[in-house]
Amino acid sequence: MASGSAADHSRVFFKYNRPVAAANENPAIQLLKRVPVFSSLSDSEFAFLTARLLQRKFDAGELIFSEGQPCAGLYVIEQGNVRIFKTSVGGREQVLAIDGPGNSIAELPVFDGGSYPASAQAITDCRLLFFSKQDFHTLCLQHPEVALKVLRVVGGRLRRLVGIIEELSFTTVRHRLIALLVRLGKAEGRQEGDAVTVELPANNSELAAQIGTVRELVSRNLSRLQSEGLIQIDNRAIAIPSLRKLQAELDA
Repeated sequence: MASGSAADHSRVFFKYNRPVAAANENPAIQLLKRVPVFSSLSDSEFAFLTARLLQRKFDAGELIFSEGQPCAGLYVIEQGNVRIFKTSVGGREQVLAIDGPGNSIAELPVFDGGSYPASAQAITDCRLLFFSKQDFHTLCLQHPEVALKVLRVVGGRLRRLVGIIEELSFTTVRHRLIALLVRLGKAEGRQEGDAVTVELPANNSELAAQIGTVRELVSRNLSRLQSEGLIQIDNRAIAIPSLRKLQAELDA
């Protein structure tokens, strides 16, 4: 597996430094306008961004930054998917989030000056936009509403983390697996009436990291769900004959 550092400036491939009129035609800037932290900025405020944004590329499996590393800045995913995770002393991982295009990463350490509280890794080949900590602080001082938007984003992430803690503390592996399948079915599944097909992560170890367990328990529970007729497994594709029936298992 390749590795990389957010502070490694050898990974900088492109710097936006265009006038505002040209920036308005730039797909990356159009993307930034949909990012909650930067939404509703004026053209002059986006001009401040365009003069300082860097584009960085990461290969699938490459680390973007590691937990405990000094924070260099904030990232916005332009292309690809990134997973945010923590690792225990024993090497077990807990996935906190999987983010795609339009999501910002590392708002909290940029805002509070601390180190990265978790690691970020490219799941697929990724292209990210990078905004340094120093420039972000300058933007917040000039435009305090940006800081308020960061607080809203961080608040949303905190609520999701509370949900993860609740699931890990009070539910079984079966419950967490079903909840994940239901979420994937609603968000990404190919639906035909009440039936839906979803694609699982690359392997059961990755799936286990998302629901806070180990690969063996994931495999065992998938097999049980299939024997009960709640799912049908075809390699990484999971067919759910009735999403409503599967979701009802969460209340059983």
